[in-house]
Amino acid sequence: MTVRRLDLGYFVRPAPETGGPQPRVEPVLAYLVRHPQGQILFDTGIGFADPGTEAHYRPRRRALRDALAAAGTTLGDISLVVNCHLHFDHCGGNPLLAGTPVLVQDVELAAARQGDHTVEELVDFPGAAYEELSGEAEVLPGVRILPTPGHTPGHQSLVLRQSDGTVVLAGQAHDFASHFASDQLARQAALDGVEQPLPAYRPWLERLAAFDPRRVLFAHDSSVWEPPQGTP
Repeated sequence: MTVRRLDLGYFVRPAPETGGPQPRVEPVLAYLVRHPQGQILFDTGIGFADPGTEAHYRPRRRALRDALAAAGTTLGDISLVVNCHLHFDHCGGNPLLAGTPVLVQDVELAAARQGDHTVEELVDFPGAAYEELSGEAEVLPGVRILPTPGHTPGHQSLVLRQSDGTVVLAGQAHDFASHFASDQLARQAALDGVEQPLPAYRPWLERLAAFDPRRVLFAHDSSVWEPPQGTP
């Protein structure tokens, strides 16, 4: 089983959303997983939104077909799609994969269909073939979906058990690898008995730790988290 990162463009996050005085340009990254039983696509890029959203985020897209071609594959070779969540910058290429099973948490799909969550045309398009999950699930040998709510109630990550360690495709469970690292340290401090106050961390980190991740990859950060050297 191998993992290849796909560059599907970028968008500009306005300053009011960055917590600082400047806007920030963020990549949009998807991942192609080659498994002995088929190819999995984790996220599909930036969809086209209404004029207001387009002007707000100023996206620049790389065609999914082109990104897959550079990786030596095609849309027709994809046997399974997993979206970390259904915002328009993560599910934009889903309509190109009509008929291909799309794994999504049931609470995420429900939220997407209630409005004010995403671009509705990217959710219920002709040929959409959702397989709804309610929590954790092993979808292929060595491939497990893990709920990682926070950014959205139905956010999920993909856990891949490889021969050289576990790789986690974390989507937007954290915006940056450094944020993930901070949560990991907060959890470690709590385990070490450091007195409060300590920063809160995502409760699902406890479950993720059971897989002993060796690498964690993200949707909007090209950096990769790895445990400190010497960690058993």
